[in-house]
Amino acid sequence: MSGKLYLVATPIGNLEDITLRALRVLREVDLIACEDTRHTRKLLAHYEISKPTVSYHDHNERERAADIIEKLKAGLNIALVSDAGTPLVSDPGFRLVRDSIDEGIRVVPIPGPSALVTALAASGLATAEFTFAGFLPARRYARRARLAQLAPLRSTLVFYEAPHRIKETLADARDVLGNRQTVVARELTKLHEQFIRGALSEIEIAETRGEIVLLIGPPTEDKNLEPARSILEEVEAAMREDGIDRKNALKRVARARHISKSEAYRLMLAEASAHELE
Repeated sequence: MSGKLYLVATPIGNLEDITLRALRVLREVDLIACEDTRHTRKLLAHYEISKPTVSYHDHNERERAADIIEKLKAGLNIALVSDAGTPLVSDPGFRLVRDSIDEGIRVVPIPGPSALVTALAASGLATAEFTFAGFLPARRYARRARLAQLAPLRSTLVFYEAPHRIKETLADARDVLGNRQTVVARELTKLHEQFIRGALSEIEIAETRGEIVLLIGPPTEDKNLEPARSILEEVEAAMREDGIDRKNALKRVARARHISKSEAYRLMLAEASAHELE
């Protein structure tokens, strides 16, 4: 009889944030698959859990998934954990879960901490509807294009972001989405936990260390907040008001936004595509 694959949520910072069920499962399984074995061993040591571990991350997922599946088919019970929070949420594990289901192996979720839900609950932004978009692209033109795709949504937008990119991402969000209400949540559940709230134009990040959840509110009717103006609207306005053709209007808009003409063109195409989906 096959073993079971347990998806165990672990603390996102404070080691006390783990369920009794999660601790029991980690003590009872035969093997723990970890994103980083060194990181997970600190958690296991804190709770005096002695179990064999094996690495399971983005770079070895294909080979390691096949090996874990064979162990599960042989009857071993295995827990999958990420470095922090719930496995598979912007973390590796999809291939293993999919392959387990295909092989008829039972997948058992052990719920617990999640950075995105923790940040959303304390953000003060609308929670009835939200869109989690994971990590934005690292390259600026791709990041702005993705934001343009998300701009028409009427829900709170939630992202994970790397500390060294947060300032650039805030600037891009201001340009593409308009001056929306925003929250930057840092170091959740840790000693230096911080929520920075305000309009995008008001957010200032003095320190760029620590894990970050970025939350951006839906479009608002607040007249004190300047709405976003799409590149397409700016191009059409320049053509109409200055009597120039589309090519020169696009060049002028790109120069005003401090981006290349090719990037402005890609953003305009992304906006057009997003409007077609509305």
